[in-house]
Amino acid sequence: MKNRKKGFSLVELLIVLAVMAALIATITPVALNAIKKSKATQVGQNMKTLSSAFENALYVNDEVPSFTDLGRDIDKAKYNVVYTTSNGVYTVAVLTSDPVDEEALKGVLKDAAKGDYTKISEMTSTGNTLYTGTTQYYYAFTFATY
Repeated sequence: MKNRKKGFSLVELLIVLAVMAALIATITPVALNAIKKSKATQVGQNMKTLSSAFENALYVNDEVPSFTDLGRDIDKAKYNVVYTTSNGVYTVAVLTSDPVDEEALKGVLKDAAKGDYTKISEMTSTGNTLYTGTTQYYYAFTFATY
């Protein structure tokens, strides 16, 4: 009988490593895309929740809510709500400086946009000052009180 050593040969180990590398290369882009989409969903839902909270608080209390009244765990460094009013018609913008993929955010919020805040910066801020030097996104909506 031949005396054969126990264990794996170098060729067998290299094949296993090549298969693992191929699987990792296939799965990584899918996982990164899912992470981007989940972050955009989280930011979009936060913006939608802030907009609903602002509108509901205005209807219930008949006065503009302060930023801290909109929710307990709002990150004031990343979110802000600004508004303007004319004859009971409110134009509200929920701003965020949270880094997020623009296309994924637009998929979550159809009206989300990125851009110049010249008009928005003229609105009244109910929270902190507007962000400077960061990429910003906003979700704007209009509603009337009666």
